[in-house]
Amino acid sequence: MYLEHFGLNEPPFRITPVTVFFFSGANRGEILDALIYSLSEAEGIIKVSGEVGSGKTMLCRMLLERLPKHIETIYLANPSLSRDEMLYAIADALGLDLDGKRVGIVMHYIQQKLEEKAREGKRIVVLVDEAHAMPLDTLEELRLLYNLQIGNAKLLQIILFGQPELNAKLDQPNMRQLKDRIVHHFHIQPLSRNILENYLMFRMRAAGYHGPNIFSPAAIKLIADASNGLMRRVNILADKSLLAAFVEDTHNIEAHHVQAAMRDSELKPMRALPDKKLLAGGAVTALLLAGLVAWWAQDKPHAPLQRAASTIAEPVGDTPPAPSPATVMQSPIAAQPHSPPAQTPAARVAQTAVGAPPRPEPVVAAAPPTGKPSLFEQRMAAGRQLLEQKTAAASIQLFYSEEIKRERIESFLRRANGLGKLSEIYLLPEKFDDKDGLRVLYGTYPSANAARDAIDELPPRYQEAFTASIYTF
Repeated sequence: MYLEHFGLNEPPFRITPVTVFFFSGANRGEILDALIYSLSEAEGIIKVSGEVGSGKTMLCRMLLERLPKHIETIYLANPSLSRDEMLYAIADALGLDLDGKRVGIVMHYIQQKLEEKAREGKRIVVLVDEAHAMPLDTLEELRLLYNLQIGNAKLLQIILFGQPELNAKLDQPNMRQLKDRIVHHFHIQPLSRNILENYLMFRMRAAGYHGPNIFSPAAIKLIADASNGLMRRVNILADKSLLAAFVEDTHNIEAHHVQAAMRDSELKPMRALPDKKLLAGGAVTALLLAGLVAWWAQDKPHAPLQRAASTIAEPVGDTPPAPSPATVMQSPIAAQPHSPPAQTPAARVAQTAVGAPPRPEPVVAAAPPTGKPSLFEQRMAAGRQLLEQKTAAASIQLFYSEEIKRERIESFLRRANGLGKLSEIYLLPEKFDDKDGLRVLYGTYPSANAARDAIDELPPRYQEAFTASIYTF
């Protein structure tokens, strides 16, 4: 109805997962890369959790599109399958016609087919959507399927996508064998208020919009409060707000349009800070990836390692700088030197390898002499001293920027000074594809585990604004 009014080719905020609208911000792009890498180079069961409407199914669809050709997938969209029904569903997906066969025979034929695929160089992955609703007996059968192997290689890999209730289900005593086989845990974070504007305009432009930002700050705040950062709620409110603006014959989305959408959707402001355990999820992800790559590098020491790029949004008012939609949470290990432009998804994740060779120091333009070092210069000097003294093993990376924008970083440092946290901030110069950039770190810690634990103690403003990760020296 409002497509022509806003110059759109299609509805930008549909709630049905469409991969062209995949948003890589708020750790989603990083999880996707990590999943692809994990499936390509490792074995084990993987769990991806997230609240209702956080984007689990979209992530699952993106994974189906991005996996290498030698990895074949079996997608179980119906979690309420019984143990026997699941086995028949997997057999059917493998091209086996076993109707009427007893369960023991079905399992035998599945194993034979998986062994045949392994000899052909194929890998099979079962993706279970809404796994929190799967019966315990069916989950246990998945574990038995995972145990199938030929020689030392597993025949099947499994990814469980589910709501946080899946964690409670796996904590039950009779599920401990399955839980022990889950080697990687990822949690999809809600959208922070700082990222929400980028998300809204990303969806608009993906739908064909070419104009300026149409969502006012007050409208964005209301959408953030009412949605609690959950994508499905954001989409519903944004869609109805566009309709309200169309009816009013305006191209600007104001607070009263969102209020009308909230009334129609029966949603009320309910914004709360994310659970600290969930905020630490990004750091846990980073540490898991570091372990994966360390294992991978033992057997493939000369494999090319590359690094994903990131940008940082410009700060507005008192809000600290926040990652743009293209930003993915940076590697926990010092970045690698610039590599040739061709990258595979696994190579982008493999940037976390330990023992990177020395990298060239980027040139940072000096500020005009004022007699007293600026906050920027002070924290740059502190960062260099940190690298030289080698007294710390790890730090918390708040964000990084591909460009050195002194004024904006200086503004961030002034706010840190106002919070009494300036001495905890370290600026490290870094090269990003031949561009001079910066990493902004918080605190120094004797180990990566200590840094991970300290994420819970970050100032609330930083917890809300940044997707923190672990940086090791």
